[in-house]
Amino acid sequence: MGKRLMLFLLTNVLVMTTVLIVWGLIVNFTNFDLSFQAGGEINLVGIAIFSLIVGFAGSFISLAMSRWVAKMMMKVKVLDPDGSLSYEERAIVEKVHRLSRAAGLMHMPEVGIYQSGEVNAFATGPSKKRSLVAVSSGLLQAMDDDAVEGVIAHEVAHVANGDMVTMTLLQGIVNAFVVFLSRVLAIILSRFVRPELQFIVQLASIIILQILFSILGSIVVNAFSRYREFHADRGGADLAGNDKMIHALRSLKQHASRAVVQDRTDDSAVQTMKISGKGGMMKLFSTHPDLDDRIARLEER
Repeated sequence: MGKRLMLFLLTNVLVMTTVLIVWGLIVNFTNFDLSFQAGGEINLVGIAIFSLIVGFAGSFISLAMSRWVAKMMMKVKVLDPDGSLSYEERAIVEKVHRLSRAAGLMHMPEVGIYQSGEVNAFATGPSKKRSLVAVSSGLLQAMDDDAVEGVIAHEVAHVANGDMVTMTLLQGIVNAFVVFLSRVLAIILSRFVRPELQFIVQLASIIILQILFSILGSIVVNAFSRYREFHADRGGADLAGNDKMIHALRSLKQHASRAVVQDRTDDSAVQTMKISGKGGMMKLFSTHPDLDDRIARLEER
């Protein structure tokens, strides 16, 4: 889910920025009151409506673009189940379709492979009907058949659980709070300077506060992402079997450990797995729980 979430967040930020630029152009050419103030009072209702529009626009446009963005950025080769496929490619398609039917999905996800040394897989898409499950070539080379099935079952569980839509709604709420709070506080701060400087102070404050609140908001989003990872692990265990899911997570851990030992200066190939292993305060910004914690929860079942 880490790569899927990063792609989603990146698109979300770009869309929000675009919406704000367009809003600024509208204000500039129509002389609309950018400060949301009237008679010295802050127009909280106006700011709230604006925040909801901008916040959810970023999230839902990001969701609609998620599958296309993933294919483009990761250079995913979509496998046509009715086309000419190699033995390995057909095996991956069959695994995804079999597990998807077991999960109760009525529409089969698109299946893809992308060329990368990283040991990873992701699922994305705006809905269960228009989803994508992709695996890296590195994962197929590094893992045995049971581990690959466990990883795919985890990703199919994300699709079946509707995690992208859930994360979109949460991100939209966080976006709205970020936009609302940054603008209200910026207006308040601008009142402590001379009138001729208020616009500059307000604009600068909006930018700084929006960055700060976005970072704080990411803690909430990442915490929920970690919860959904545990949930997808359980779903993957139900689909592929608890032993295969545990085996998949152990394989990820072993591969990550070997890669770090081999090259401590460049561990980008396993970064999406290692992100769950950060300690201290950095755990707050992890999209994935620690692999040991995930394994332990499955072993307790």
